Amino acid sequence: MTEQSPQTIYLKDYQAPAYAVESLDLHFDLHDSETVVTATQRLKQLRPEALVLNGEALQLLSIKIDGEPLAEDDYQVDDELLTIARLPASCTLEIQTRIDPAANTTLDGLYLSSGNFCTQCEAEGFRRMTYYQDRPDVMTLFTTTLVADKARYPVLLSNGNRVDGGELDNGRHWARWEDPHKKPCYLFALVAGDLQCVEDRFTTLSGRDVTLRIYVEAHNVDKCEHAMASLKRAMSWDETVYGREYDLDIYMIVAVDDFNMGAMENKGLNVFNSKFILARPDTATDTDYAQIEGVVAHEYFHNWSGNRVTCRDWFQLSLKEGFTVFRDQSFSADMFSHAAKRIEDVNMLRSAQFIEDSGPMSHPVRPDAYVEINNFYTLTVYEKGAEVVRMIHTLVGADGFRRGSDLYFQRHDGQAVTCDDFVKAMEDANSIDLTQFKRWYSQSGTPQVAISTAYDAATQRYHVTFEQSCPPTPGQPVKAPFHIPVAMGLLDGQGRAVPLTLSGETETGPLHRVLDLTEASQSFTFIDVAAQPTPSFFRHFSAPVKIDYDYSDAALAFLMAHDDDEFNRWDAGQRLAIRLLGQQLTGSDEAAATLQHFSDAFGQLLANNSELDHNLVAEALRLPKESYLSEFFSPADPVAIHQARRQLMKTLAQRHQSALQTLYEALVQADYRIDAAAIGKRALRNVCLAYLVTLESQTVIDCAYQQFEQASNMTDVMAALASLVSVDCPERHQALAAFYEQWKGETLVVDKWLALQATSPLPGTLAHVKQLQNHEAFSIKNPNKVRSLIGAFCSANPAQFHQPDGEGYRFLADSVLRLNELNPQIAARLLAPLIQWRRFDSSRQAQMKAQLERILAAEHLSKNVYEIAAKGLAA
Repeated sequence: MTEQSPQTIYLKDYQAPAYAVESLDLHFDLHDSETVVTATQRLKQLRPEALVLNGEALQLLSIKIDGEPLAEDDYQVDDELLTIARLPASCTLEIQTRIDPAANTTLDGLYLSSGNFCTQCEAEGFRRMTYYQDRPDVMTLFTTTLVADKARYPVLLSNGNRVDGGELDNGRHWARWEDPHKKPCYLFALVAGDLQCVEDRFTTLSGRDVTLRIYVEAHNVDKCEHAMASLKRAMSWDETVYGREYDLDIYMIVAVDDFNMGAMENKGLNVFNSKFILARPDTATDTDYAQIEGVVAHEYFHNWSGNRVTCRDWFQLSLKEGFTVFRDQSFSADMFSHAAKRIEDVNMLRSAQFIEDSGPMSHPVRPDAYVEINNFYTLTVYEKGAEVVRMIHTLVGADGFRRGSDLYFQRHDGQAVTCDDFVKAMEDANSIDLTQFKRWYSQSGTPQVAISTAYDAATQRYHVTFEQSCPPTPGQPVKAPFHIPVAMGLLDGQGRAVPLTLSGETETGPLHRVLDLTEASQSFTFIDVAAQPTPSFFRHFSAPVKIDYDYSDAALAFLMAHDDDEFNRWDAGQRLAIRLLGQQLTGSDEAAATLQHFSDAFGQLLANNSELDHNLVAEALRLPKESYLSEFFSPADPVAIHQARRQLMKTLAQRHQSALQTLYEALVQADYRIDAAAIGKRALRNVCLAYLVTLESQTVIDCAYQQFEQASNMTDVMAALASLVSVDCPERHQALAAFYEQWKGETLVVDKWLALQATSPLPGTLAHVKQLQNHEAFSIKNPNKVRSLIGAFCSANPAQFHQPDGEGYRFLADSVLRLNELNPQIAARLLAPLIQWRRFDSSRQAQMKAQLERILAAEHLSKNVYEIAAKGLAA
């Protein structure tokens, strides 16, 4: 480890900036290895202090105050800060720096991707271009001039509107951009390259004409149609649902291959990982299409929830991200299927964020401390943050939420604000007190709700008692009660909803209602309940909690068949599957009876599929993910969990082989369409194939290979290839070789090929992953490649990663140390599986801890990796 541990930043220490920046003029003389940046800022002193500017990996060339050079003894500079002790109350500060974009493997700041210049400034990348107050509460007007070789970089882009440009000597040219809206520096962007443009237009509700452009490399021009259509749908939806219009005359997206994140909402100039823009039916799956639509919408929605109203400090990151994830989830649900989208989102939360919440990196939605802010772009901030916003929506209703968001945007337009400001707008617009609710922002961990019920036939009263608790998490041993919205219903013996009339009410209650759980223990009594009902709790997953209620097998099967809340129908099946797998893992005598209940319900879903949304049937047939299953067994044995899950799939396939085969054959589609009905049919057909292939019969293997060869779209090709990769057969190797030969020129498709091999459950996968690191298709410098191979193996293949010999842990540590020097952000994100060592048996714990200790002992460890590894080892 480095000689001195990195400094911890605390929310409680926040101070407003000492200097306002009234304007910032940037001039970039772009060269691959010697770009010169001249930054001229008009400063106004807000309190008499030294000016402290952030800077990293910069060569300082000159400093001028009001045109006069500053002597070296008038300032101090080190690896991270430039400090100027004495400044006038108002002045113009000009700083010139030199940087090396070609050598910037961190992909933070200004760097080269496929020969094109691009930037990533969130969270703290701007300081890698010039010395500046690199913090989100310093907002100013930007003017940007770009100068570059015209032949190599014919396209010159930045934020706002292009106001001037022209030719220069030596084959160079220039362009100037002005952004009319104040913004923090993390929203700055520039792109310079040899790119082609796909253009369209959008007319806003008020009649303004907006030019839409997507810039890509020439060979990708034919893969932008879906992204452009998604953008236009998002713009229309935001006008209708939130009343938000776009505020510039042009909206630009640039797709690049080398990117640490999914995309970035830079004002008017979004830079995207190409994975979330490029799609054709033969190169992208249904999941890719859905992700593209969701991410394009997310970045567009940020124009208001993040750009026009931004964060005061990085502790408030969920202010923009949680709110915007909720917005993009709502948009995708409206475009596709509300129930299927909700299931997808909750699956992500339970299988990944719940694990984060219970581990050493557990932190509140609004963290109170960090060492490296890039480590807090987490599922807690994003996905759980979205659930917090969703709960407010549940509490105040759709109309109340719209009133609150209107007030929020009106009150804080052009400001850098806090999560408290967002909640206050919701309170003021709805005359509601959310003081207790705000504990969701400050308390970490996943609350647990234990439920008990009692029915009194004589008085026709149904009593429900909720008891909430939250386990200790790092720094928070004791938690106060949360304000938890409990959406619920009661079903009678025929599956009909029972009116929910609370004791003391004189009018018949609704068939569905939301209860406010605010105390550690709280009881509710429903009256006029004619017979023992079956309860349906936390409908539509109304709060991100773990539920403990002793449903019988029969009750879960009943809910699977009758609950009118589609999410809870699916969830009942998940609960029954978890119970069954637990019984099989422990050799319980009850397993046979539970299997019969589950198998019967499974068969009913197959038989009644035509009456239901195929997307929902596909989700209902899928067993819980292995990562989520590990939450229920302590200590977790990933190998045993995988084997039990695979065996259950095989048992169900044996029992329902005929029905699965018949349905598989009936769902063939002649044409490829991107709509809910067509996507649902493909999903259900491929779920049937996944079950059938567990039988490992030559007939089914031939069927999968035939689908692989004949499919007209990447969704069906990948489903067939995934089935084959899970079986040790010659066809597996033939298909993988044929796939690569066909698609080796398409880097995003090759990423799928890498990920499939990395997630194979077969023995020897780790050795194969190591071999693939030397393959021409892999590059350690490209984040998508790293995620597809190393990340997929370590995070999405628990049975092979957690083999008892510990070689998976050593491989991950080797990868982290290798990436630490190249790209600390990606290195730190890879560490997540290793820091969960407490969840496993003593032998695995010792091996995982040994690798964390090895990482911490390494020299020149980045702040990113140090923080994760140190917290991972802490008791």
